[in-house]
Amino acid sequence: MSTRIHMSSPDVGELEEQYVVAAMRSGWIAPLGPDVDAFESELAARVGVEHAVALSSGTAALHLALLGVGVKPGDLVLTSTMTFAATANAIVYTGARPFFIDCEIDTGNMDPALLRGTLEQLTRDGEAVAAIVPVDLLGKTVNYTEICSIADEYGIPVVADAAESLGATHKGKPAGSFGRASIMSFNGNKIMTTSGGGMLLTDDGELAQRARYLATQARQPVAHYEHTDIGYNYRLSNLLAALGRAQLTRLDEMIARRRAMRERYRELFSQIDGVEIFGGANDDEDNFWLTSIVVDEGLTGWSTAELSAALLKDNIESRPLWKPMHLQPIFADARRAANGNSQSLYERGLTLPSGSALTLIEIERVLAGIQSHAGF
Repeated sequence: MSTRIHMSSPDVGELEEQYVVAAMRSGWIAPLGPDVDAFESELAARVGVEHAVALSSGTAALHLALLGVGVKPGDLVLTSTMTFAATANAIVYTGARPFFIDCEIDTGNMDPALLRGTLEQLTRDGEAVAAIVPVDLLGKTVNYTEICSIADEYGIPVVADAAESLGATHKGKPAGSFGRASIMSFNGNKIMTTSGGGMLLTDDGELAQRARYLATQARQPVAHYEHTDIGYNYRLSNLLAALGRAQLTRLDEMIARRRAMRERYRELFSQIDGVEIFGGANDDEDNFWLTSIVVDEGLTGWSTAELSAALLKDNIESRPLWKPMHLQPIFADARRAANGNSQSLYERGLTLPSGSALTLIEIERVLAGIQSHAGF
């Protein structure tokens, strides 16, 4: 059987090896160290914020960001339903309750009008909201202009889940620079990777300091081990930070390769009725992390499930768009404001191989596989 083609494999090479070997030879093997400090500084500069805290995952970053804005047990937190489970899980870690907001059909991102309507109703009912967590889906930022404006009207802090959008912008301002705090993920399939890892980004020095403290088991600054708070083992390894520093120098190159892959898909699917590139034609501010299609089965004569099954026979990975959180069994009882858009995208959307590590041979194999099975 031919080798597996993944949707977004890590794109690492000699430069990353050099950085990691140098970190190993420096003797800084345990968590923290000079590469962590440098990685934080370099990413903060790239995004344009004052503070960055390198952590073990994007989930850890979101957990600490929520604690940093004061979310506590029993609170209500509004978040996107079209997201990965980690977003909702981090809310639950604080003891708060997620309330899911549905999306715009063209981007899959939180619908500002639905957010406003929900806040109006909750206010009438005398219910308070502790935070709003919008999620940048597949590398395209939410409408921060509207969402942050709405949040400001109600005096609610925004924690931006930018796990998927490093390198993207909203009206020229980088993803990761919105709200009281933003978070990034460097999981192995992201636009750039530290194998596992994440970053909390903020202009709030007190919030950043609190996150550093909690992420190192909430140790007090005394010679013995003294603890007055529950802490977490959330800090990033110096070795992984070195990998991240190398990746960051190549970020623009990797985005360009993903953009080129999307254009190949756009050209291919322009030949068939009933298929749209997810996210719309305006992707100037996208980071092109993943490319998905939305299919009208009535026009194509085939479904996303059928195309995915055909690609799987060729050992090519694909998957549906995120299953909305309000449709997940674990959150069946959670509150939601649903307009049907996220469910429609889940049922009609398919994500295709999009990684910057794809070779020319792999790209042609993917495109040929689609042509073979999609009725071209």
